Amino acid sequence: MASTSVSRSVINKVLSIEQSEGAGARVRRSIGSTTLRNLTPFLMLDHFHVSEGAGFPDHPHRGQATVTYMLEGASNHEDSEGHKGTIVAGGVQWMCAGKGIIHAEMPVHAPGQPEPQGLQLWVDLPKQYKMVDPSYQELGPEGIPSAFPRGPDGGIEIKVISGKSFDIESPVRPLGGCWFFHIIMKKGGTFFQELPAGWTTFFYNLKGTVKVGSDDSPYGPFHTVVLSANKNESGVQLTATEDNTEFVLISGEPLDQTVFQYGPFVMTSREEVQQTLMDYQYGKNGFEKAHSWKSEIGGR
Repeated sequence: MASTSVSRSVINKVLSIEQSEGAGARVRRSIGSTTLRNLTPFLMLDHFHVSEGAGFPDHPHRGQATVTYMLEGASNHEDSEGHKGTIVAGGVQWMCAGKGIIHAEMPVHAPGQPEPQGLQLWVDLPKQYKMVDPSYQELGPEGIPSAFPRGPDGGIEIKVISGKSFDIESPVRPLGGCWFFHIIMKKGGTFFQELPAGWTTFFYNLKGTVKVGSDDSPYGPFHTVVLSANKNESGVQLTATEDNTEFVLISGEPLDQTVFQYGPFVMTSREEVQQTLMDYQYGKNGFEKAHSWKSEIGGR
């Protein structure tokens, strides 16, 4: 680690408890729960596990981006703008809801295949992008580049879903700054990830245990660990204390704006949310298909 590198430290940790969500799905929610409500620009983080017969049928969004990253199995998606497809393990879908979209997310169940599991992150859109046209950026596992800080056999792989790590850059271009890495490490693996100064940063641990900087406390599975954001901190030092440690490290540019949320609608004032509800009710301003469109997958 270079002499100018200063690691962030832990300022909060939350253990995610499994709960019901959607039509029979199970999720571990950290960001967006009562214990971790405000973490700009992040609105919600769910670690979901979708059994057969469960899923997330047709539902609307406005004002945020939803990032779905599959860990195991696969999930079908379909929306009112005509997009449809399948996200497989290691693939990502970055959906900017903008002024309005209706979509369905339903698991794929096949004999001998693992039940679908993944992460869904909601990222607040900067105010100037709240009413843009909806858009998608999708990458299969083959389209997500990896960085190897110690070489391909060095025991550390960083899948660069968005942002930049060790000169490897993702082709995903979010509206607003957001870096998203999936990190796989062997015991004793350690590296320093540079991060933009002042950005909100956390990691969510999937397997194994992780230490931060000079802190000797290891953080185990299903913990969301929030890091400091002092201007002099150039990144974070992370160390695996068990083999097969896996976690996601996510960093985003904080937004100086009010969050006014009503379910899947995220605006900056009560009046904007009231307008959104009227737009959805009357099928206008982005919700023209609210009452006429039905997905093929949502009713299965």
